[in-house]
Amino acid sequence: MSSSARAVADAGAPLASPYAPSPYVVTSRTEETSEIATLVLAPARGVATPPFAPGQFNMLYAFGVGEAAISISGAPSPEGELVHTVQALGPTSRALYAARPGTTIGVRGPYGSGWPLEQAVGKDVVLAAGGLGLPPLRPLLYRLLAERERFGRIEVVYGARSPKHLVFYDELQRWRHRSDLRFQVTVDAAGRDWYGDVGVVTTRLPDARFEAERTVAFVCGPEVMMRFTVQALLARGVAPEAIYLSMERNMKCAVGLCGHCQFGPEFVCRDGPVFSYRRLGPYFGVREV
Repeated sequence: MSSSARAVADAGAPLASPYAPSPYVVTSRTEETSEIATLVLAPARGVATPPFAPGQFNMLYAFGVGEAAISISGAPSPEGELVHTVQALGPTSRALYAARPGTTIGVRGPYGSGWPLEQAVGKDVVLAAGGLGLPPLRPLLYRLLAERERFGRIEVVYGARSPKHLVFYDELQRWRHRSDLRFQVTVDAAGRDWYGDVGVVTTRLPDARFEAERTVAFVCGPEVMMRFTVQALLARGVAPEAIYLSMERNMKCAVGLCGHCQFGPEFVCRDGPVFSYRRLGPYFGVREV
């Protein structure tokens, strides 16, 4: 290693390889549900956290197990902390979900496109989230509320399978009681102790308050949920180019080389994960894509 390269490495600068993770330490863990946890990660000494935009993702590496693409679910912090909400599905995500404070996790990123917030300035904003689609939208909601005077009405519709599958529960209660946005929570099914709405996200959209011709919508959730949500928004008169979707695909390299996340002609890790519906529309309902 040359003296200049050694100086850069000693200063803690990111390594040149896009596949080299930086070490972060879990400082806190919040169990959202029986299979979803939110982790706060602090950079190890000498590691600088790159700036990120709402909607981007990182590759999180559980040492000895594997790597997974996980959306950033928190706001930037002066200490460079990163917030990720993880669902235990496969071996890697289960290892990340189980990580306790003090665990070291590899991080590389951020990657991908963020939510185009500037497109919504001066307009009504709709956020529609299904299941684990709320964490990628959470940083966007923070920005919308921090710059509240720049936007018109803000409508949020969040749906989960049942009350026990809701994430950020305490925060949901605070959002629902704010006077500067309307936050609707619905579940697919519930017992008698649930006093909220029952039904999928699309059942709440006809009641959403926005002027379609001056509305921008941001949508994240399972693909079937997004497909029906887009149809409901189009039926209300929202323009296709004003609907933005965050796609979840099997991302392995995060830099557009391996091809695992290809969606039609697009690579979700490199060209997304946020796309306008105008761009994805021809492929969104095609089987096997």
